[in-house]
Amino acid sequence: MEIKLIESNKKDFLDLLLLADEEEKMIDKYLERGDLFALYDDDLKSTCVVTAEGGGVFELQSLATYPAFQGQGYGKRIVSYVVDYYWDKGKTMILGTGDVPGILGFYESCGFVISHKVENFFVEHYEEPIFEEGIQLKDKVYLTMDLGE
Repeated sequence: MEIKLIESNKKDFLDLLLLADEEEKMIDKYLERGDLFALYDDDLKSTCVVTAEGGGVFELQSLATYPAFQGQGYGKRIVSYVVDYYWDKGKTMILGTGDVPGILGFYESCGFVISHKVENFFVEHYEEPIFEEGIQLKDKVYLTMDLGE
């Protein structure tokens, strides 16, 4: 297994990024300014993007694993890698996700804690309804993790 920092041709990973963020125009807002990480185990399995938000805060965005490989530890592995990568570079890692028990449980198992909620975020910022685990996403839940700085 290998995790690489992708510095060019980031749009080549769009098919996987779209599994995490269903609108390309939303991905375009952070892809080029962020660090794209790709996890390979023979071939590509997972990706995520991390952006610097200022003040020692980094945001984990668009974590995705191809459906055929979900539940095999790839998501936890890439999250662990990026937390270690940014550990001494800032003070906080944040992420925002849908208010869905399975997703929230995953991030909590990675060491994140729920911070706050932005009501109706997905309804107001996305053109089409988004569903996860059979639930329409409405509110965006933010989770945080303290980093080593």
